[in-house]
Amino acid sequence: MDLAHKSDEEILAVVDPIMDNLMEASTVIDYERHTQDFTERAKSVLSKSALESICNQYQSAKGFFAKREFVAAFRRPESIAVVWRQTFTKVPGEFVAELVLVQQGGRYLVDHVMVF
Repeated sequence: MDLAHKSDEEILAVVDPIMDNLMEASTVIDYERHTQDFTERAKSVLSKSALESICNQYQSAKGFFAKREFVAAFRRPESIAVVWRQTFTKVPGEFVAELVLVQQGGRYLVDHVMVF
């Protein structure tokens, strides 16, 4: 993967807009938009009803996504894992946001994403 040889700033220039879209799409619970940059494997493990359930649960308990701060990028031969410190609007404290990016057919795609 060519991103494995890039600086943190270059990696973030690719991954931040993807993560922004994921968070905005989950805020409005838009499955098609949320999964537009997913690999087929990632799409296969997240159904529309599962996304709706996840979003309703976290929005009820934690509110909406607030500040996100880059922590680290982990470079692997076939993927990049990016970790951020994430806050929410309704609860104090810091959470972990992570995204695993792969390259397929000349595109960067999300193979895993989670906030916990």
